[in-house]
This record gives sequence, C-alpha cells and structure tokens, in this order.
Amino acid sequence: MIFENADACIGCNKCIKTCLQGVFFKPDASVSCTMNMGMAFRIERLLPLAFVASAVTGIGLHIAGHGTSHETWHNWGVAHVVASFIWLLSVMAHVRRHKHWYKTLVSKRVTCKRLITFFLSIAFLIVAVTGILLVAYVEGPGSSIGLWHYKLGILLWVLSLIHALYRK
Repeated sequence: MIFENADACIGCNKCIKTCLQGVFFKPDASVSCTMNMGMAFRIERLLPLAFVASAVTGIGLHIAGHGTSHETWHNWGVAHVVASFIWLLSVMAHVRRHKHWYKTLVSKRVTCKRLITFFLSIAFLIVAVTGILLVAYVEGPGSSIGLWHYKLGILLWVLSLIHALYRK
C-alpha cells in the first residue's frame, strides 16, 4: 500500500499498522510529510490542555468582572489571552492536519459528525474574531462584543466536547 496523497495524512498510523510490505509513503513524500507533521503534531498535543485552560480562565474572567478588584480581573484576562492564544495555535495545527477533510467538506455526504465539526469550526472562528476585537479595540468587560464572546465561548466549549466524544 502506497500513500498516494501525503497532504491527506492525519498521523493516525493506520497505514503503518495495515501495510504488509512496510511501505507507508511514496519515497519523495515521506520526508516532506514527516517534516511538516512533526512540529504541528507536537503543538496539537496541547489542544486538550489549552482548551481546558481557555475555558477555565474565560469563566474566571467572566466571574471576576462581577465585583472583584480590577487587578484580579486583569490577571484573569491575561491568563485567558495566553491560554486562548495557545489554544488558537493548537487548533491551527489540528485544522492543518485535517485540511483534507475541509477540502472535501462539500463533496462528501453530510453526517452528524461532519455537521458538528462544521459548526465547531464556524463557532471557533467567530469566538477568535470577537476575542481579537476585545483585545485590540474594545474597552470594558461589559461590552456587547464581550457578552457575545462569552456566550459563543460557552457554545464553543459544548461543541468542542461533543466533537471530542465523536472523534473515534
């Protein structure tokens, strides 16, 4: 079995487990696939931890915005921005690893798993954009963008958990 499309590799190692001849990739594709996947795979391993850190710090930031000191709110805000940035990097690596899935999104039949992943992707983009807007342009924790970011963040959290449960 020769792996015809190195860009479609998701690192699942099924090809290694099933190949009787020991040929996993085309000779010219093996190096590029391994080189491209190494760093992305290491960053992607942070995905669950960064997800939890972003969710916890986001909720902590929201709670701190209701009556605690400005310094406490600021500390939660910094922690949330750092955790969310690490989550963003790990999600980017994850999406890159599954770019073949996104390329075939329209051509394959719609399943519940595909819909959840599609809505998760859209929700993530919106939450990322609103988060960047909050950091770059908006002042004050009670802004309308901040509330949308918080509410969509909770939706993103739920969709991410469903996505993780459906992945097998």
